Amino acid sequence: MKTNKSINRRIKMIRHKIVPVLKRFDVNRAALFGSIVRGDDTQNSDIDIVVQFEGRKSLLDLVDLESVLTKTLHRKIDILTYRSLHPLLKDRILSEQIRVL
Repeated sequence: MKTNKSINRRIKMIRHKIVPVLKRFDVNRAALFGSIVRGDDTQNSDIDIVVQFEGRKSLLDLVDLESVLTKTLHRKIDILTYRSLHPLLKDRILSEQIRVL
């Protein structure tokens, strides 16, 4: 497991890289969650992000955002929207999220 200092440093680096992309896609709220914030991720772990768009967006917009973020971070990205969070997972995701936008 990683130290809080190394986790915070990685999150800051990720934030720096993804915020311009998120803004370009009209995201007005975004957070990281999952193994990256718990510090138990590996080189093969994906990066989990939950987003809220400004206005309505299509599934294609979400797929495009995921593709651009994957290229930006050179890691597989899993994106969920706040509206689509499954009730059984919502509390866990919201309790561990770290806002990046």
